[in-house]
Order: sequence, then structure tokens, then C-alpha cells
Amino acid sequence: MGLWQRFTLIFKSKANKALDKAEDPRETLDYSYEKQLELLQKVRRGVADVATSRKRLELQITQLEQQSQKLEGQAKAALAGGREDLAREALTRRSGLVTQIGDLQVQHAALADQEEKLVQASQRLQAKVESFRTKKETIKATYSAAEAQTKINEAFSGISEELGDVGMAIQRAEDKTAQMQARGAAIDELLASGALDDPTGTSKDSITIELERMASGTEVESQLAAMKAELEGGAAAPAIEQGTTES
Repeated sequence: MGLWQRFTLIFKSKANKALDKAEDPRETLDYSYEKQLELLQKVRRGVADVATSRKRLELQITQLEQQSQKLEGQAKAALAGGREDLAREALTRRSGLVTQIGDLQVQHAALADQEEKLVQASQRLQAKVESFRTKKETIKATYSAAEAQTKINEAFSGISEELGDVGMAIQRAEDKTAQMQARGAAIDELLASGALDDPTGTSKDSITIELERMASGTEVESQLAAMKAELEGGAAAPAIEQGTTES
């Protein structure tokens, strides 16, 4: 395939895709319906024209028949008056009218036949147009419903994607929160064990903690011994005072 052929193929495919995207079947159906109505209107005008021509011929035939009857009457009157020459002339003219009437009747019959065919064609076309209109409206309604359903599905699809993103964000936030909590607990354990120095200077190593615990225990024992001595001294003093009184 040559370069120009490839370019033509690509252009046609792009153009066809663009046209397909821009085309609305409902507008196409409405346009086709309008064209059929225009065709039906033309057929009806044709029927009206043929009917008008037929009616005009009928009027001409009627007029010629009246003239023929008049000439016939004149011929009889001339013959009765002894004017055979005038009677012959009147009959000659009447003969020409009869010929014209015959020709007009042939044309009239042809027009009547044509009119009948056009009327039948108009009726068939009108039935076809009405059937197309019903089908057109049905297709348009079906297309509109399908279009609405597609938009709803696309909307739900978009919502689902957004909800999926939200769910992932929540999951990431929960994971980070759990990670921070675990890290904080680990740091607390390290600070408590003395494995990690407290930058504020408030943390103590294990030896210092043990010494402070021992000092606290010694202080408690000292306070307890003092309390016992105080209690024992209080009990001895009344006994001495009672012995002095007796002596």
C-alpha cells in the first residue's frame, strides 16, 4: 500500500468515526420523515393537477355537446324551411364537433385512468408514511431510553470509580495511623528500657532506676523504724510514771 493510499484510508476512517459520533439517529429519522412528507405532497399535487385537467376536459366536452345539439336543431329548422344548403352546412359543422368530442373523450378517459392510479399511489404512500412515522417514534423513544440508561450507567460507573479511590485513601490513612501508633509504642518501650536516650533529659538508664528504687526502699524502712520507736517510747513513758507514784 502506497503512502497516499494509507493517508486516504486513515482520513476516511477518521472522518467516518467523526460522522458516526456526530450523527443522531433521531435527527436522521426526522429528516427522512420530512422527505417522505414532501414526496407525498408532490403526489397529491399531481393528483390535483390531473383532476383539474380532467374537469377542464369535461367542461369542454359539455360545451361542444351543447353546440352539437344546437347545430342539429338548426339543421332541422333549415331543412323544414326548404334551405337544404343551410341544413347541410349545419350538419357539416356538427360532424366536426362530434370528432372533437370523441378526441376529448379519449383524453378524458386517459386522464381519469391516470388520476385513479395517482390516487391509489397517494394512498399507498400515505399509509407508508404513517407506518414510518409510527416506527420512527418507536425507534426514537427506544433510542432515548437507551441513551438515558447509558448515561445512568456511566454516572454509576464514575461514582464507583470515585468510591474506589475514596476506599483506597481511607485504607492508606488507616495503614499510616496504625504504623504511627506502632512506632509511638515502640519508642515508648525503648525510652522506658533506657535503650533510647530521651532528648529532653528526663529518661534514665536501668542502673539509675534501680538505685532510685533502692533508695526509695531504704527511706521507707527508715520511716517505718522511726514510727516504731515513737510508738515504743510512748508506751514506756506511762509505765515509768506509774512506778514513781507507788514508791
